[in-house]
Amino acid sequence: MTAPAPATAPGRLSRWRIAGAAAVLGVLAFFGLRLTPIYLRNMDLQRDVEEITQRVENREKSDDLLRTWVVEKAAALDLPVKADNVHIKRTPDGLGIDVRYIVRVDLPIYTVDLHFHPSAGAR
Repeated sequence: MTAPAPATAPGRLSRWRIAGAAAVLGVLAFFGLRLTPIYLRNMDLQRDVEEITQRVENREKSDDLLRTWVVEKAAALDLPVKADNVHIKRTPDGLGIDVRYIVRVDLPIYTVDLHFHPSAGAR
């Protein structure tokens, strides 16, 4: 009995496999283009929160003023942070700011909630 002949010559991929790989890469690129800007804006907010907590003069500022600064910086970055998402903690060691928020991303056929938690300073 002889073995069946291969569908393609050895070393060659069939066209449907190439098309499938291209489709997978296209989907991954689409997700990357939709999600990467949100992650980059979160990183900017993280840097801003760290900067606020590192400045010694901010230890004397009111919680409401610090909270307002964080919310304004988030709004400038087009992130959905509200005042009740910003938690400020004061310790003898310094100032701590903790922000928790969710960004909902509507993708075709799927919706994903991205949870972010930028924080800095005393814990």
